[in-house]
Amino acid sequence: MSQTHIFVGAETTRAAPAIRHIEPADLFDALARGWDDFVAVPSHALFLCAIYPILGLGIAGLTLGFAIFPLLFPLAAGFALIGPIAAVGLYELSRRREAGVRVWATDAFDVLRSPSIGAIVALGALLMVIFVVWVATANAIYVANFGYAAPESVSKFLHDVFETPQGWRLIVVGNAVGFLFAALVLIMGAVSFPLLLDRDVGAATALVTSLRVFLANPLTMTLWGLIVAALLFLGSLPAFVGLAVAMPVLGHATWHLYRKAVEPDPSPRPEYQPRDNAGRYAADFPAVLLPWFRQDR
Repeated sequence: MSQTHIFVGAETTRAAPAIRHIEPADLFDALARGWDDFVAVPSHALFLCAIYPILGLGIAGLTLGFAIFPLLFPLAAGFALIGPIAAVGLYELSRRREAGVRVWATDAFDVLRSPSIGAIVALGALLMVIFVVWVATANAIYVANFGYAAPESVSKFLHDVFETPQGWRLIVVGNAVGFLFAALVLIMGAVSFPLLLDRDVGAATALVTSLRVFLANPLTMTLWGLIVAALLFLGSLPAFVGLAVAMPVLGHATWHLYRKAVEPDPSPRPEYQPRDNAGRYAADFPAVLLPWFRQDR
């Protein structure tokens, strides 16, 4: 796949995607549709399989010492920066369900066969770079306030953060800088990944279209960013377990938000062909991943 195709796609002769004006009511409707998709295609199992290894790595890091502890919050907050990457498979599930085709959990991996996979990977790599820069920046802010020494204990770390001037400076500056990173990713990823999945437009067009959606609907998209942040925060409170619901719902909702914010493609690609009715269901996860599993057994 050529670099030109990755950045501009195959639709270079078409007009840029048309942008719609959206209202706050559209956001809540997108969330309702996202919840409906989540209930119909319970993809939370996929997220559970991803969340617990991540938590395990964090716990393993803590057993090696407290050096990683100051970065736990930046790492957890940084998940929102790479959320659009993790949600690509969910967009595919919502897209198939919207087309009226029976959906299986493994359909999420069909995104790998998308004509825009090169652009999706390139844009995903860009978000990963932003995530790494955020973590490095958060670490630099911590070092500027507390130095390079690792915290002696969890209680000492919490005392330093919440009961010292340096700690409050860390909280204020860290959250302000984190807000800038989150705003950047919101503008970049509002509709870019769903657009790439829906059309072969290239990474550059996807980024520009996402920016245009934000500029055309600044207040509504800002509200969307606050909703995303609030749901991710609430989902992370019970030991991150709530993310198994919050992340899939937000992923599905983002697809429906894209449909509301961008005019449909006047020349869409052919719709999906339904599979054999004797197939497997997402609710049967993880057994659906076993090729020899069938419901009639």
